[in-house]
Amino acid sequence: MKNMAMTSYKFAIFILSYGRPNNVVTYENLRRCGYTGKIYIICSDDDRKLDDYKSIYKDQVIIFSKNDYRNSFDIGDNFCNDKVVVFARNANFDIAKKLGLDYFMQLDDDYQIFAYKIPTQTILLERRIKNLDRIIEYFIEYYKSINVKSLAFAQGGDFIGGKDNKIYEKIFNVRKVMNCYINKTDNPYQFYGRINEDTNCYVNNGMRGDLFITCPMISIVQKQTQSNTGGLTEFYLNTGTYVKSFYTVLFNPSAVKIRAMGAKYYRLHHHVSWNNAVPKIINSKYKKYVETLF
Repeated sequence: MKNMAMTSYKFAIFILSYGRPNNVVTYENLRRCGYTGKIYIICSDDDRKLDDYKSIYKDQVIIFSKNDYRNSFDIGDNFCNDKVVVFARNANFDIAKKLGLDYFMQLDDDYQIFAYKIPTQTILLERRIKNLDRIIEYFIEYYKSINVKSLAFAQGGDFIGGKDNKIYEKIFNVRKVMNCYINKTDNPYQFYGRINEDTNCYVNNGMRGDLFITCPMISIVQKQTQSNTGGLTEFYLNTGTYVKSFYTVLFNPSAVKIRAMGAKYYRLHHHVSWNNAVPKIINSKYKKYVETLF
């Protein structure tokens, strides 16, 4: 059976990778989950292992220059470490446009699992996806039906707490996107900040009225942070979680703060106050009163 996502419009998946050509685990897992479409590996021209990427992935490797994007967005600091993913995230829209794509998915290179999350009365079930083509089709059809900038699968950490996790009270209404982005090529947006660029993106753009949604019935699971050499690991190890999280405070101080997160072993992390972060839809019962204000 031909899949609409692969035939009705031009679509591809991009994997952003740096410094670990022999450990792009997302690639093989996409195929195991039944994805049959095009895959491209996006690398920057400062990667010392470019030749290895080319040897393994041939013409699937797309190379861009960070210099072309250095002054096109607010990086948020005066540091010099450019071994970060924000450049590739912003370049991806231009790359997709040059390839003539209508829609694309942007992924990192360390995804081990793509799975359904199914709540029951007793437990939260996980089932590995075997028809990812069909899932992508559904997500694109949903994208086309609403005014949204990006859709995302949930993260494994979103389901801590099992079936009682509050994410299931907000199905199709979780205002964030991280690690996985389904985008429309001619509906671009920007990422901000040298690090924590995903949170900076959905909060900073969200306060301007753009909608970003995580759909919690589909999940990705990544390798443990800082356990995988290459990529962003060096920056994380050098700066720590506090610096990472504080970028979002810098961009949105009225809506974001740093606080301790955890049940037993605490760490500092950003916390978004959504009441302060994004526009609200006023209930129609207040319509007459609002009109008298203007």
